Amino acid sequence: MDVALPMEIILRVGGGLGLFLLGMKNMSEGMQAAAGSRLRAMIGAVTNNRFLACGVGLLVTCLIQSSSVTTVMLVGFANAGLMTLAQSIGVILGADIGTTITGWILVLEIGKYGLPLLGFAAFFFLFCRGDKVRSIALLIMGLGMVFFGLELMKEGFKPLREMDSFICWFSKFSPDSYWGIIKCTLVGAGVTAIVQSSSATVGITMGLASQGIINFETSVALVLGQNIGTTITAYLASIGTVRSAKRVAYAHILIKVIGVIFLVALFPWYITLIRSLLVLDPDGSVVVDGEVKYLTIIKGIAVAHTTFNVILVAAFLPFTKKLAGLLTRLMPDTAADETPHLTYLDVRMLNTPALGMEQSRQELLFMAESVHSMMSLLRDSLFSDKPDEEIHRQIFRREDILDNVQKEITEFLGSLLAGNVTHDIVSEARGQVRLADEYESISDYIAGILKMQMKLRSNKLIPSPEGQREMLELHDLTAEYLQFIHASLREQTNIQSEAVMRSEELTRMMKEFRERHLERLASGQISPLLSLVMPDMLSAYRRIKDHALNIAEVLAGEK
Repeated sequence: MDVALPMEIILRVGGGLGLFLLGMKNMSEGMQAAAGSRLRAMIGAVTNNRFLACGVGLLVTCLIQSSSVTTVMLVGFANAGLMTLAQSIGVILGADIGTTITGWILVLEIGKYGLPLLGFAAFFFLFCRGDKVRSIALLIMGLGMVFFGLELMKEGFKPLREMDSFICWFSKFSPDSYWGIIKCTLVGAGVTAIVQSSSATVGITMGLASQGIINFETSVALVLGQNIGTTITAYLASIGTVRSAKRVAYAHILIKVIGVIFLVALFPWYITLIRSLLVLDPDGSVVVDGEVKYLTIIKGIAVAHTTFNVILVAAFLPFTKKLAGLLTRLMPDTAADETPHLTYLDVRMLNTPALGMEQSRQELLFMAESVHSMMSLLRDSLFSDKPDEEIHRQIFRREDILDNVQKEITEFLGSLLAGNVTHDIVSEARGQVRLADEYESISDYIAGILKMQMKLRSNKLIPSPEGQREMLELHDLTAEYLQFIHASLREQTNIQSEAVMRSEELTRMMKEFRERHLERLASGQISPLLSLVMPDMLSAYRRIKDHALNIAEVLAGEK
């Protein structure tokens, strides 16, 4: 056999597939950039309402253009404890329907416009400066790549019709028996597991079918297998995660496997159902410019793909909580299996920058809550009769943790910014890096105040009752100010003007306390050695207040 022909087929199909996958990536990034804030709002809307969760999964996947990315994202949220298993299952079911939109896009007979779409959109992407225009241009570029890549694959597959050896080999996978159906399903699952994109393998199937290389039944059997193969991405993402995240990946696999087993058993009736939904015979052909084309079969594949996932939603959506309970019983939480994490930031979120920003914001909320906890522990230790070693250990441990959390947030956001992100994401990421630095600095000053208090105790220096009362009052006001700022971060509100007024009031009070301390020192009421430490403690509280004000400025959008 001539080696040149197979090599030409491989190069054309491989090039088309690469262009198709790059187009899917660009479509995803363009849609995310154009609808980043809406994505966050959708994820935030997920509740225990299974229908709402399903709708969110459908819409998010339509925007991201990949159920694999959606399920990997869910693994990341479950790993961080931001979403329950029952909620995740609802989103997964919606994502399974959302991913079929790619097939319907390919049904549109506009493949010949793929290259012009790509070319014209590239001009806008290269020469326009507005983020919105560039995002839409990237989306259209991706769409053009998808169509052009599919056309290249179709042309690449065309010579296979004349290769008797290939037709003879492929006939072994014909679904004319249950064993044949299973073999087709396994091929579809295996290829999709390797490519890690059901959209790509559905596109390959459509390319083969459009050239008459495979018939409708074979296409449907391959698509059933492709639905199983697409779960490999979430499974790989779940490796090394906590049990709750693993359950999300296994839920996806279980739903798909059960659905495929059921439809393989009823395959002849399933084919009859799909044919009844089509107006034309999917195996029918037409002659266009002297060339035989199978146009209806592409629509039939899209219908089969969508119908399968609609059946899954109808079968599993009413039982999301029971399925979650079953997986929890099969995979119970065990302390020995869990690996402690400082943060749950990971590469799963880098493909969805807008949602990655939301996850890093949750880690900032963790830093804020940790600082509040440190302030509460510090108050219990200030001027207590006996030192509490456990409180001291907890404060210093939390300060060490926040040092590392700041480092992980900074590294995560640095990796995220290395991708194709909008100016809004860049600006917000820089703000989050600064917030992490401010909270870490606050934890340092809290630990510093504790060290000063320990120094006073070790030297048997006891402040006057008035000095202790003033310091405790200052501590409570500073802690209240921090909580006020924390609420603004949590609720994403702008409180800068009120924050400035409160800051000025705290500064005035600190000056008064310093003056009274100096008066007590001058009148001999306190030891001169005490004056070496108490002013430093006052300065530390003032620095905590200053860093809190900086946080309010960042939240208000100031540089």
